[in-house]
Amino acid sequence: MKWTKSLIQTLREDPGDAEIDSHKLMVRAGLMKKVAGGLYTYLPLGMRSLNKVQKIVREEMDRAGAQEIVMPILQPAELWKTSGRWESMGPGMFRLKDRASHDYALSPTAEEMVTDVVKSIVSSYRQLPLTVYQIQWKFRDEIRPRFGLMRSKEFLMKDAYSFDTSLEAADASYMAMFNAYKKVFERCGLKAYPVEADTGDIGGKFSHEFHVLAEAGEDGIAFCDGCGYAANLEKAERKVAPRNDAACGEMEVISTPGAKTIEQVSKFMGVPGSAFVKSLVYSVDGTPVMVCVPGDRDVNEVKLKHVLGAKKVELADYETVLKVTGAQPGSVGPVFAANSQLPTPDSLRIIADQELKGAKGCIVGANKDDHHIKNVDLERDAKIADYADLVIVRDGDICAKCGKPMAIKRGIEVGHVFKLGTKYTDAFKAVYKNDQLAEQVMVMGCYGIGVSRTMQAVIEQSHDKDGIVWPASVAPYQVCISLLDPDKEDVAKVAFDLEAALEAEDIDVIVDDRAERPGVKFKDADLIGFPVRVVVGGKGLANGGVEVKRRADDKSKMKLVPVAEATAAIREALGGLA
Repeated sequence: MKWTKSLIQTLREDPGDAEIDSHKLMVRAGLMKKVAGGLYTYLPLGMRSLNKVQKIVREEMDRAGAQEIVMPILQPAELWKTSGRWESMGPGMFRLKDRASHDYALSPTAEEMVTDVVKSIVSSYRQLPLTVYQIQWKFRDEIRPRFGLMRSKEFLMKDAYSFDTSLEAADASYMAMFNAYKKVFERCGLKAYPVEADTGDIGGKFSHEFHVLAEAGEDGIAFCDGCGYAANLEKAERKVAPRNDAACGEMEVISTPGAKTIEQVSKFMGVPGSAFVKSLVYSVDGTPVMVCVPGDRDVNEVKLKHVLGAKKVELADYETVLKVTGAQPGSVGPVFAANSQLPTPDSLRIIADQELKGAKGCIVGANKDDHHIKNVDLERDAKIADYADLVIVRDGDICAKCGKPMAIKRGIEVGHVFKLGTKYTDAFKAVYKNDQLAEQVMVMGCYGIGVSRTMQAVIEQSHDKDGIVWPASVAPYQVCISLLDPDKEDVAKVAFDLEAALEAEDIDVIVDDRAERPGVKFKDADLIGFPVRVVVGGKGLANGGVEVKRRADDKSKMKLVPVAEATAAIREALGGLA
């Protein structure tokens, strides 16, 4: 392919709205162009890489026994209402009506549709296990699209769905996809870590996310070097040692004028945040619940939702807090003394983080504006209904598996595998007949790879000050031939003959035949990140050959090789590149 015949536009300056390196480089290198917030046009170079990622995904899905299908992007609301997710998906789902006023959604995922399809075809255990997949565009109305393809309104996703006769059989399907994902990311040149994760709106028994570590990652990941435990912060568990607090005296109400936050009260009283109990009132499926955590920790609302078995958990509004505690947020606490000026709620369940079990001598809100109570013994003075792990794990917390300290790193989620169980097959009555002709509900799993996000994650993980450093497997072109003298027929012939020889060996090549200075060509080649650059010019040919250099190597490793040996040298340079 000639550069002069290609739609390529490179930029020297970073786009003003790009926040992370990979987003900047995708625009500057001419891989994509912004249309609107969260919407991009994929330009030819970007499409070539995207297609290569898709090819790898297809090959590994097929190798794992999955069969490709394609389902509509436009999905009838009735399917979503059957599962109950028409309401629970909330404003993140694009909804629309047709001219007959029928409701539809632009697919954010396809559990409902695929279950409806499979139940209409599969009727016998002899047709199971079954795994189907598609590579299809998905749509989510992100509140704040950002980071390019990392959080966009439209994205390309591979979603697969397995159907089995039992939980044990479903485990085998889950592991087949789990292992296929590892191969996909390895072949894309990514180092991706599987971590335990919450199942979220998708539902199911358990799940793993695959994360690429990067400072720009939106997700926090807890890692334990001791045992290899890894989990998303929404899921990560910690171990706490039993408390051995010294006994404290009687409670004392103190005035804390204007101090609402832990930081403000801590400064006012001259004690650290860990001495406080942070108390928050939540609305749990419409019922108020007080949640207490150490003053220097934050509530993990995902854990809270699971502990309470709730469908919806959110901070209670001002009026609710005032009604059940008698105070404004910032002055509430778990102590309600019947024979004092403190109000007593008619009914308020109080739960606390496990670290507070046995806590003595702590400080809590007094349920009276601008007042707190010190010398609180939670077991003596409060009525805590339950203790559980309710906080977000942080660096240095103790691993619940092996007791070693954990570290927190940032990650970009590129894949997610779920063991769903029968959530959707129950709702859709997706059954099969066993060998006794008795009807049984199919057991399901679902598995997603962000194809467009994976392409950008490669760039985020592999770039330098000059541009992208592509692995050969997903580079737009594996080789760039920089033709320095395009107007000299004999020099051009060497370049195009070399191109033909390489393409005959299934190595894809672009020839930079522009009438530009060598420096411009080299800068563009480094910016786009072609794995191998070959310089063909009259001066080099006069000195004995062409120059071959790998993008990842410094200039000192450039080799001058005879033209007759150039194909073999390039093949060798590409060797070992993913």
